Amino acid sequence: MSDPRKALAGLGVSRETIGRLEIYAGLLTRWQARINLVGPDTLPDLWTRHILDSAQLWPLLPPEARRLADLGSGAGFPGLVLAILGAPDVHLVESDARKCAFLREAARLTGTTVTILNRRIEQVEPLGADIVTARALAPLSRLLDWAAPHLGPGGQCLFLKGRGAEDELTATAKEWKIGHRRIRSLTDPEGVVLQLREVCRGSAQH
Repeated sequence: MSDPRKALAGLGVSRETIGRLEIYAGLLTRWQARINLVGPDTLPDLWTRHILDSAQLWPLLPPEARRLADLGSGAGFPGLVLAILGAPDVHLVESDARKCAFLREAARLTGTTVTILNRRIEQVEPLGADIVTARALAPLSRLLDWAAPHLGPGGQCLFLKGRGAEDELTATAKEWKIGHRRIRSLTDPEGVVLQLREVCRGSAQH
């Protein structure tokens, strides 16, 4: 993509917010020399591969959402990006202490309020979130095991997935009943955003 900043503006992101994302991107580039925050080969394409890829979830957040839980936040994709864009009460769950240190510094420098939970997903008390997000973390069936306890009433999941999404949905139907919508990725021709509602355990096959 020639100019991901223009694409961000097309999503309704203000110039001021893009400036905060630039602070975040600069910090990530500096820290990458010390700890592996993103795949080294993706760093030159940081704005498209990571920032815009995360920001494409922003228009999908329902206006009534009051809390977002991001599982396996890593360097902050998509959770910290969404918090910078204005998502409310964002909880970033990340087990790696070094990545949590980066997230704290990135939140401080960008003036973003987030809650950072430095522990394994399974150890986090239910968060009652309206939205649960994850990116490049685990197969869908595992993601649902982790996400379901953190969904509040009427909550939904937004998962960024690659080319295997259809197979994962098929496999998941053996254990879960979910309403799902596939949305084509803005950044990956083979990728999708899975929007999952009415998540409950139980076979969808009759």
